Amino acid sequence: MLVACGMQRCHQEALKKNRVMLAKQLVLKELMEHMIEKDIITTEMMEMIQAQSGSFSQNVEFLNLLPKRGPNAFSAFCEALRETKQQHLEALILKTTSNLSHGIARLEHCYGSNLPFPASESCNSKRPRCIEPMEHSLDYGDGPSIPPVKYCTPEFYHEHQHLAYKLISEPRGLALILSNVHFSSEKDLEYRAGGDVDCTSLEMLFQHLGYQVTVFHDQTAQEMQNALKRFSKLPDHRDVDSCIVALLSHGVEGGVYGSDGKLLQLQEAFRLFDNANCPNLQNKPKMFFIQACRGDETDRGVDQRDGKEWSDSPGCEESDANKEENLKLRLPTCSDMICGYACLKGTAAMRNTKRGSWYIEALTSVFAEDSRDTHVADMLVKVNRQIKQREGYAPGTEFHRCKEMSEYCSTLCRDLYLFPGYLPGK
Repeated sequence: MLVACGMQRCHQEALKKNRVMLAKQLVLKELMEHMIEKDIITTEMMEMIQAQSGSFSQNVEFLNLLPKRGPNAFSAFCEALRETKQQHLEALILKTTSNLSHGIARLEHCYGSNLPFPASESCNSKRPRCIEPMEHSLDYGDGPSIPPVKYCTPEFYHEHQHLAYKLISEPRGLALILSNVHFSSEKDLEYRAGGDVDCTSLEMLFQHLGYQVTVFHDQTAQEMQNALKRFSKLPDHRDVDSCIVALLSHGVEGGVYGSDGKLLQLQEAFRLFDNANCPNLQNKPKMFFIQACRGDETDRGVDQRDGKEWSDSPGCEESDANKEENLKLRLPTCSDMICGYACLKGTAAMRNTKRGSWYIEALTSVFAEDSRDTHVADMLVKVNRQIKQREGYAPGTEFHRCKEMSEYCSTLCRDLYLFPGYLPGK
C-alpha cells in the first residue's frame, strides 16, 4: 500500500479556492509569529517569506508553503487567524471546507465508506481519499530478506586507504536509529506500516558493517532531541572512526515528526554533530539517513521521450589568535558529513507496507553488495539510480505509476570507504 504526508486534501482545496482573496487580504506579520509558536513554520521560513517584495508576494509565498507543513497546519492557521483578528478569513475557508466535506459524504453514501484507501509516506493524515478500488499487491512474505554484507579484501584496503578516511576501528563507529511508527491518537498521523521492516533492515546492515547500534522506537520530538544530544556527547566517539544517525518517521521539509506529532528540526539535529558541538568526531565522517517525506507532492513522473529503460514496479506501495598563542588548526563549523534523503524537497517518500520504504530497501541492498569496493557517495548515486527506476503499482489510485527521487548532500573531504570486514593485523 502507498502512503504520503501532508495537509488533508479538502483543506488544500479550501485554501486553493480562496487563494486570491487570502493573497489580497491576509495580514502576515503577527500571524507568522503565531505559526512559529505552534511549530508549523520556522524563523528561517519567515525570513524567506519576508524577503519577498510587497505583502501580496509575501502572502503568495506563505500560501505556497502552508500545505507542505503537515496535517496540523490548517487548524493552526485557522487558530492564528482568530488570534490576529482575521476571523472573516477563517470563516471563508471553513465554509468552503464544509461544502467540500459534504461532497465527500455524498460520495461515501453512494459507494460506502469501507473501501480500502491507499496512502503516501510523509505525515499522512487519516483521511479517505477519492473513491479508489482495492489496491493490487505483488508482495509475498513479511518483508525483504537482509542481504549479507560482502567484505573488502586486504588488497583493496591497501590500494585505497591513502585517499580515504581512516576507518579501521573496532567497532567502526556508533550508530543511532530513531524509528517512529506509532503516533499519538490526538495527532492526525497514520501508523507507518512497514516502518519496522526499515528499522530492522538498517539495524542489521549497520551491525554487519561493524557498527555498534542503538535503536529507539516511537520517541516524542523532545525525546528524539534528547537521544541525539546524549548520543553526540558519548565519550566513546573518541575511540572510533565514524558515526551513523538514521531518522525514520513522517516528516515535512526541514523536519521529522516525533510520536507526539511535534517536529524535530533537522538543522538542530545536524548541529549537535558539527565540529563545535561534537569535538570527539572532528575530522571523522558522519553519515545521516533520513527516511521521511519533505512535502506532500506526489511525483507523477513524465514519459521518457526516447528511453528504452523500463521502471520497476515491485508491488503496491504506501505511499575556532594572536601570535602569542599556540596556534591550532582551524576547522569549518560543519564538515565531514554526508546525508542521504529518501526524496526531494517538497515531495513525498513512498513506503511498502510489507517490504518497507523504497529508499531503505535500496540503501540496504546497495550497501550490502557494494561497500566492499565502493565509497559511500558513489553508493548513494547507485541508490538514486535504483529509486529513479522504481515505479508505484496501484491501479486506480493516485499512486499508480508514481515516482520518487532520492538525493544526498555532502561536506566529505576524502573518500569514505567502509572497508567492511577488514581489521588490520587480524
